[in-house]
Amino acid sequence: MMNEENNQQIEPVSSVMKVFAILNALAEKKSLGVTELAQIVMTSKSTVYRFLQTMKMLGFVRQEGEDDRYSLTLKLFEVSSNALEHVDLVSLAEPHMASIGALTKEALHLGIRDGDNIVYIFKIDAQYNLRMQSRIGGRNPLYSTAIGKVLLAERSEEYVRGVLSQTDFTPSTSKTHRSVDSLLVELKDVQKLSYGVDNEEQEEGLRCIAAPIYDRLGNVIAGLSLSFPTLRYTPEKFDEYVVLLQDAAAKISKNLGCSKA
Repeated sequence: MMNEENNQQIEPVSSVMKVFAILNALAEKKSLGVTELAQIVMTSKSTVYRFLQTMKMLGFVRQEGEDDRYSLTLKLFEVSSNALEHVDLVSLAEPHMASIGALTKEALHLGIRDGDNIVYIFKIDAQYNLRMQSRIGGRNPLYSTAIGKVLLAERSEEYVRGVLSQTDFTPSTSKTHRSVDSLLVELKDVQKLSYGVDNEEQEEGLRCIAAPIYDRLGNVIAGLSLSFPTLRYTPEKFDEYVVLLQDAAAKISKNLGCSKA
């Protein structure tokens, strides 16, 4: 029984293999027509055409002129670059996060956007008994987190509304934003200050500060945050944490090739 399940899990999916065969063929040639691709992947022209139209809709291929030839866009390059960037991101951020963690004894998180959520891709636990409950791979909403705010702050209003168009603004606490309009007002301040704050919006008694991390093109790709219980808050500590986070985020951004960092 176990062997049957394992065999089913690794059995290749024909349509997926054909899609990748098309991508490989287009990567080797400047452009190809449906007939040529059908011969390469050994399937019908109608099937190849459906694959190509779906790939075109997703932005991975373009159709050239009226001669029914197709070529790759830079979408695959963007996807692979992002994947490599996130691998590099953790290795670049880890020593800075460890240093801040040793100095402050508070929890630190590195997060990226996935849809209308943030995803934690690395963390340093607090050294106190009273600590934030989180895990790598864990998710939280963009609208109620400091990392979410820095990921959105430099985007246009149209972009933010688009990302959150299907989001249900569920209040985790009495301080959670209830609408995109309310969030947009705060995002203007986040952009000016170059840091975001979660003031007990995600969890009662917990504050969080985040600074943006930029890629080589100057786009915000991640947020570096420090979380601490409200009972350990002082204005002096807050200001110190902002400086520490912004300095670390700037150094990480510079190592990622951002010239403005």
